[in-house]
Amino acid sequence: MTRIRYQEAAGLVVKRGRPPAGPAPSKEDLVRLYVREGRAVRDVAADLGTTKDMVHRKLAEYGIKVRSNAARSKLRTIADRDLKDAIRAKGIRGTARDMGVDEGTIRHQLKVRQLDISKRSKRRRK
Repeated sequence: MTRIRYQEAAGLVVKRGRPPAGPAPSKEDLVRLYVREGRAVRDVAADLGTTKDMVHRKLAEYGIKVRSNAARSKLRTIADRDLKDAIRAKGIRGTARDMGVDEGTIRHQLKVRQLDISKRSKRRRK
């Protein structure tokens, strides 16, 4: 610490703090690996030879949104018609069990997709 003070007093440029753990990733590399390929921050950092903290700092600096840690639902890949048919055949609980998801997840997807799974006909009976 005293050496740094003497160097500063002598007018020398002194680097403070810990040196970077690797080269800073470029915006093009981050867009390619993180955004287009959808890779994890740790994987991007390992490929680029830097730390995950450096990747997070550069994502913020370049204005790239960080994805949430929540896993994507398996139901997103299933077509609306297929989901409705499965629920009509087995019910919500049976469909959830077969697909390996929670019942609440299926109910949420039905709500988000605005799907009506009632078996009644929409016509009024006289």
